[in-house]
Amino acid sequence: MSSVSEDLGCRRGEFSRKHYGSVELLISSDADGAIQRAGRFRVENGSSDENTDYTPGTWHRTDVHLENPEYYTRWYFKYFLGKVHQNYIGTDSEKNPFFLSVVLSDQNNQRVPQYHSILWRKTGTQKICLPYSPTKTLSVKSILSAMSLEKFEKSPREIFHPEIQKDLLVLEEQEGSVNFKFGVLYAKDGQLTDDEMFSNETGSESFQRFLHLLGDTITLKGWTGYRGGLDTKNDTTGTCSIYTVYQGHEIMFHVSTMLPYSRENKQQVERKRHIGNDIVTIVFQEGEESSTAFKPSMIRSHFTHIFALVRYNKQNDSYRLKIFSEESVPLFGPPLPSPPVFTNHQEFRDFLLVKLINGEKATLETPTFSQKRQRTLDMLIRSLYQDLMPDLHKNMLNRRSFSDVLPESPKSTRKKEEARQAEFVRLGQALKLKTTVRGDTPATLATASFCKKEPWESQSFCSNFPHEVVCADSWGQSLLVSTDAGILLIDDGQPSVQVFDKTLQIKQMHVLEALDLLIARTDKGKDSRLLVFRLSAVQKDIETKQMIRSKYDCRENKLERTKGCHLYAINTHHGSELRIVVAIRNKLLLITKKYNPCNSLTSSSLLSLPESPVDEFQYIREICLSDPPVVMTLVDGPTGDSDNMICVAYRHQFDLVNESTGESYRLHHVEANKVNFVAAIDVYEDGEAGLLLCYNYVCQYRKVCPFNGGSPLIQSSAYDFHFSWNQVPYAVVCAFPYILAFTTDSIEIRLVVNGNLVHTAVVPELQLVASRSDIYFKATAAVRGSSHSSSKEMSSRSSPQTPTACEMAECPLSSSEGEISGKNLYKIPLSNLVGRSIERPLKSPLTPKVITTPTSSGVTSLPVTHSLSLSRMEIKEIASRTRKELLGLLDEPIPKMEGAQKQKKAPRRQSDPKQGAVRSTSSDRLISTSFESFSESRHLSTSSDPDTVANREESSPSSYPFHLTSLYDEDIIDLK
Repeated sequence: MSSVSEDLGCRRGEFSRKHYGSVELLISSDADGAIQRAGRFRVENGSSDENTDYTPGTWHRTDVHLENPEYYTRWYFKYFLGKVHQNYIGTDSEKNPFFLSVVLSDQNNQRVPQYHSILWRKTGTQKICLPYSPTKTLSVKSILSAMSLEKFEKSPREIFHPEIQKDLLVLEEQEGSVNFKFGVLYAKDGQLTDDEMFSNETGSESFQRFLHLLGDTITLKGWTGYRGGLDTKNDTTGTCSIYTVYQGHEIMFHVSTMLPYSRENKQQVERKRHIGNDIVTIVFQEGEESSTAFKPSMIRSHFTHIFALVRYNKQNDSYRLKIFSEESVPLFGPPLPSPPVFTNHQEFRDFLLVKLINGEKATLETPTFSQKRQRTLDMLIRSLYQDLMPDLHKNMLNRRSFSDVLPESPKSTRKKEEARQAEFVRLGQALKLKTTVRGDTPATLATASFCKKEPWESQSFCSNFPHEVVCADSWGQSLLVSTDAGILLIDDGQPSVQVFDKTLQIKQMHVLEALDLLIARTDKGKDSRLLVFRLSAVQKDIETKQMIRSKYDCRENKLERTKGCHLYAINTHHGSELRIVVAIRNKLLLITKKYNPCNSLTSSSLLSLPESPVDEFQYIREICLSDPPVVMTLVDGPTGDSDNMICVAYRHQFDLVNESTGESYRLHHVEANKVNFVAAIDVYEDGEAGLLLCYNYVCQYRKVCPFNGGSPLIQSSAYDFHFSWNQVPYAVVCAFPYILAFTTDSIEIRLVVNGNLVHTAVVPELQLVASRSDIYFKATAAVRGSSHSSSKEMSSRSSPQTPTACEMAECPLSSSEGEISGKNLYKIPLSNLVGRSIERPLKSPLTPKVITTPTSSGVTSLPVTHSLSLSRMEIKEIASRTRKELLGLLDEPIPKMEGAQKQKKAPRRQSDPKQGAVRSTSSDRLISTSFESFSESRHLSTSSDPDTVANREESSPSSYPFHLTSLYDEDIIDLK
């Protein structure tokens, strides 16, 4: 466990918020030059490199995701409603009422039972997952304690009345609507005021094509779908409008040229009444790029927070996008490509709709909207509490405080309880069906989403791995693993090779190919030591098959003064020197490498090294702490001269320790009774150091300001932020733009810049193995005995599409005939996560430099990846060359990383590119009897077409190793 946690700290990433725009003061003036209005907006125009020539629209993006999707965040509708669960009421120490809902659910038939808990308070909802144990009952007190609520004015009591489900569903709906209304304003070339723009009676031909791209034209009179505030009875808001469904979200567009026009009213109040009250507005502006551009200050609206400026270029049939966000709106993705020009119209539509949906969700977190939502939530909770108060002494409420959360009721009241539960479930299912018919359900989002390859999809690396993994690290394309049977070298599709026997117990390791070093912490307690080996010597032993080393063959590899160490950390870059900090109880030993590292291993450099790798290191100093560190990470200073720091976690705090002076500075204090430290990850934003501090459910970003006289300036910064995981992770991996949390049975994926959730996948019996380069993990799965697909095979062919809900029934995860249950190793290629982002900001081995050595029969040479010693200029050069190669601009393309090949698109679910804009009638939808098929038929009326079903079968060959279902029943992640 400690090795894995330390590996996480060794990943150094650079992320920058400049990709999300910069704040500018925008001033608008009239035709005479007089200033009309001014405002501060964050302007996103795409980050560009002046020294690079790009072909517009050819840069294929992969990081276009809906943030905080409702089928992951609307827990009460998804997990609770229509199922037996428990609800509690109480008041905290400040006499504020709260509600608690708890349900024991099985993760999509994965045999992973969990408690899902929701705490409803006036400040918002808090959601956590807790593990289920058949031998230990979970009390309400322990659940609330995990949510940092431990003091009460009135102890929680259980609510038995089934009508409470309706009230709690209303509370959840305060998080925001699942459907959206966006304004579309047409502006002619040269128009500078909103009165001129709103007075356009008709639009141009290019504007009509743009509207057709957005959605379908529907007749408002008699329209039964989401209407977005438009009149569907008397045509008072126009006769037609533009409507679409995107990934289950119904979207109505308020188009200025389709709303009623008045010749007498120059201000066009009726049009402004709708578009001016939209949070997000699209402005389609005619004219050349050189003409006067639109500015948000031209529009008089206190409600609109985001403007999307769209321009169409007839010469290359492309769209250019620019985003204006009011200064208080939090960052939201996806960031614009560079340049922000799209020649593929369907990709432009997908990007634009995702950007607008994410933008409206982000706007709801601004003070203007969050304060209103908090007041509404507080009023609803207090009103519900007052309604239940007269029943405190009746049968509606359980008088027991801190009652156990039981999956079954006591036998003494079994019949009565079964009758109550039956009525409880019946009412919940009726509410679920009613909400779905009304169109306010998040249940159809996953089924309506189109199939695409996600960057976090995994590949099968080693099937039926029989050993227990202690720690591991990647060695080129291979994996060096410490197991209960010894140290093994595993390569995809090849037999494992024994490197050390089981007498050597490695608890923590780092493979540094660029320095030709293997660093390992062995044994435990007083016998633990730090060992260093030359990779070339280990590789030679493997190739010549001379010997398998044991613990007793490694006496000459022990570093002095490291006896009894329980943890160590290294700096993630070796541009200046390799630094190692070893923790021996409450003492830290600083050890450095004597010789300057080389970015490439040459014969002359190898000859100049001493015979023993131990002789390359020297002891520098000893630093005493007040307690033994649990987590330790090295932070590089801006100059590297007496300003390097060590982040340590112990007791209830994170401290920064100066490597040169040993002085300690408080970085963050944890306000909790129990602290579970997970990791401290060093990241560098625009060259300045920052730390992601992970503990309990929390991930906190703290910026370490530039040093002043050797001391860091640790103070609150506007750049600091924090977010919460849904489940306590045991390991966290940062791979910009993503941050991944690993729990015992799930992978939670969020964005680093804002902490927004993008995906959660259920992975039974999950264990993170290594993460310094590619991410390797071990998991339980049902592997079909008739086939095996390795990561190399998957990278050489187009990867299959994510199967649909209909296919999931044909590919169960439970073991059956023809299947063998076992634990497998899987790999998430780092190039998929960060290799195709905007600037490739994360230091990663994108271009492996392979050192070939003559091999014996049956043993392959080991590629050595020189990744961790690259300078920032070299990384930028690699990113630039790789990006050019993807654009077809290099004559001699660099080698591609495995798994980074462009994936071929499989047949889409629907022939309509807008994913079924016009939904079916109520009579058509009520054909299906089950709730799941009902939900799918609502927005996917074409899903029953025979051709579509045939395409689904073609896109899901039976040779897939297995499928990992996510937290939504119809959403599946492939592990290949």
